[in-house]
Amino acid sequence: MNKPTAHLLHGFIGSGKTRFARKLENELPAIRYTHDEWMVLLYGQNQSQENFEQNYLRISELIWRQAAKVLRTGTDVVLDFGFWTKESRMAAKEKTIAAGAIPKFYNLNCDKDIMLKRALERSEDLPSDSLYIDENAFNTLFAQYEAMGPGEEFESYSTD
Repeated sequence: MNKPTAHLLHGFIGSGKTRFARKLENELPAIRYTHDEWMVLLYGQNQSQENFEQNYLRISELIWRQAAKVLRTGTDVVLDFGFWTKESRMAAKEKTIAAGAIPKFYNLNCDKDIMLKRALERSEDLPSDSLYIDENAFNTLFAQYEAMGPGEEFESYSTD
């Protein structure tokens, strides 16, 4: 039996991760986990900054537990998390391997101005499964974003 794969999507807000994740989910097939959908379902679309990190970590743990179980059955998963830091990517790789699967990163490249425009437009007509993001939140979060670099294996896609 072939090892299952965890398809790990790296990209910032508005880079097209969820669209890409849905496409992969259907083409592979795989089970898709979109972090924002869980956050909205459990905590709402516009969370306070004070609670956001704690909520984010709780959801991350829930999803990883489920994804690991799915991987152990031999089924691929798509994790639409963003993996904004090298540390988070290394942890994802370790968790994937511990679940007996192969990690595969996808780097979704998009111009910052395009990502901001998409995020603001989405927040104007907010879908029921998306988080509200204003320009201040976008810029604050972008300061935490680390691009993939040398020594990291990934497939790169332009999503401009």
